[in-house]
Amino acid sequence: MPSFAVLFALAAAAVTSVHADVAATVASLKTATNTVAQVNLLQDQDFVFDFFNATSGVSKGAGGHAVAASVSNFPALVGQGVAMTVGFLEPCGMNTPHTHPRATEILYSVNGTLTSGTIGENGSRFVFNTINPGQATVFPMGSVHYQSNEGCEPMTFVSAFNYEDPGTLSIAQRYLGLPPDVVAASLGNLGVEEVVGIEALLPDNFALGRDECLQRCGLARGTQPSTQRQPRVSGNALPQETSSAASASASASASATVSVASASASAAKREFVPVQARRRD
Repeated sequence: MPSFAVLFALAAAAVTSVHADVAATVASLKTATNTVAQVNLLQDQDFVFDFFNATSGVSKGAGGHAVAASVSNFPALVGQGVAMTVGFLEPCGMNTPHTHPRATEILYSVNGTLTSGTIGENGSRFVFNTINPGQATVFPMGSVHYQSNEGCEPMTFVSAFNYEDPGTLSIAQRYLGLPPDVVAASLGNLGVEEVVGIEALLPDNFALGRDECLQRCGLARGTQPSTQRQPRVSGNALPQETSSAASASASASASATVSVASASASAAKREFVPVQARRRD
């Protein structure tokens, strides 16, 4: 019987092959002479996207996950000017502040109450709303916005975009990925060491949200995945003396947090599956 490592390698190879096929199909569609030629390049099943069994376009963290259907993983969208994301927020989960540089978003709450906040260009006021099930809100292209599940149960939202490649820019990860002395200078009296320490503890974009919600729902924040930080090159490299200290501080903080985390924190970090699937268990 094949070992787990062999099975994992075979599965990874299969996913890589699928992604390569999608990329090749997208390239062919973009060079097709007209819409008829594009349609004829696709099979019937190419017009269907499965949000519950996606192998790409998935973004996740301790606060939930989202599955995005865009031109990069759904070839039928080439030239159509639309994209879609389905988000699954855990109790008190937050889709942290981000922006879509190439599209406006309209978000629909399926089965829970969330709060959202939006800020546009310089001079714009902050827009805050509570979105109940059956309601929708809009986030203009390029605006900084977030969504937060204010309930103690998982909830689902659906977002539509007016461009097939909307893009996502996570604010905290990208801002703190700038040269640390630039970040420190832009924040006034904050030192480079403090910037490096904060950056080392950044959670992934779907994070556990506000303390008030966590306390109300009996959840503890605990440790969170931190895999989406900005890669470092020579231009934004961390100072050697501070990066070592920050790593040690982050490790110590994580250990201390684990020692006091409650069992409900572990529940909040359980394997992410769609709300509907969990309710059938």
